[in-house]
Amino acid sequence: MTRPLDAKLARIREGNYKPSDFVIADAKDGDMSMGVATPGFRTGADGKPTTQPRPLSDYRDGMRTVTRSGLVDVMLMSLSSAEALTDEGLFKGSDVTPAVRLNDASDIWAYRGASYRKVPAAPFRTARLDRALKVADLGLYAATFYNDLAQDAATLNAYTAFRDEASAAGMRHFLEVFNPAFDIDTNGVDIGHYINDTIARCLAGVSSEEYPLFLKIAYNGPRAMEELASYDPGKLIVGILGGGVGTTRDTFELVSQAEKYGARIALFGRKIYFAEDSTEIVAAMRRVVEGAQTPEDAVRDYHDRLAKKGIKANRSLEDDVQVTEAVLK
Repeated sequence: MTRPLDAKLARIREGNYKPSDFVIADAKDGDMSMGVATPGFRTGADGKPTTQPRPLSDYRDGMRTVTRSGLVDVMLMSLSSAEALTDEGLFKGSDVTPAVRLNDASDIWAYRGASYRKVPAAPFRTARLDRALKVADLGLYAATFYNDLAQDAATLNAYTAFRDEASAAGMRHFLEVFNPAFDIDTNGVDIGHYINDTIARCLAGVSSEEYPLFLKIAYNGPRAMEELASYDPGKLIVGILGGGVGTTRDTFELVSQAEKYGARIALFGRKIYFAEDSTEIVAAMRRVVEGAQTPEDAVRDYHDRLAKKGIKANRSLEDDVQVTEAVLK
């Protein structure tokens, strides 16, 4: 079935973008990174987190809630979650496009005790395309570049092999390009500009038949975002990832700044799942993008809505209205 995502992307490519076309994706594929700890930890009688993880069913309940709200355009999942929710009919007749993470290179292996993120990523794929296609025709492929010839060539070759398989199978994809998890030598060039150049160079030889629908990258500040978003706007649609939880102001400030400088998609995971109310946070993101509220006003309104629902905020309003992420200051 044709879903709103495709119509929005078409208008963006045609140069007819309006803020109402801004795409929001809920990235609930964290079980391919964090393992058992993905859903977070139970709260004790004293109201403080314990060391006992919550069950996977809690994480999937979050997927159900956000999907049924209709507030997001894409629900990104692990293949196992996508199968479970598709089997129960969650996406039947839904306007939300299901998507599956199609590779899990070692730099997302961030579970308890793991130290894989201290070294460059090894390309790796768990999900099989033929299995994934039974539940979704859209998937995420991720890559990280380190300014290391052998490492980056291996990453590019793995991406080429994936595109060959995906193209033959009829699987569409979007491309995530991470910032390295540790400092790398870019010869004095800002990391945002280095990432921009790796993306443009990586995709220059890719045909339209296998081109990613859009990008998912870290927000590296206004200059880097504006530069990449204006590079080839008829083809290269830029989306931002959410990163850590941060404050509620961080969430709204990130989506506001990124959209202002050319991003047309927000793909947030922890910023949605660990919010006090996942549907309220997404609804507020839309109001911010569409200019109905400033980021600061949206935080205050969000707290008011939580109070009316009898939900206790994770932080005081005074703390939650602060911008804490360095790139946003």
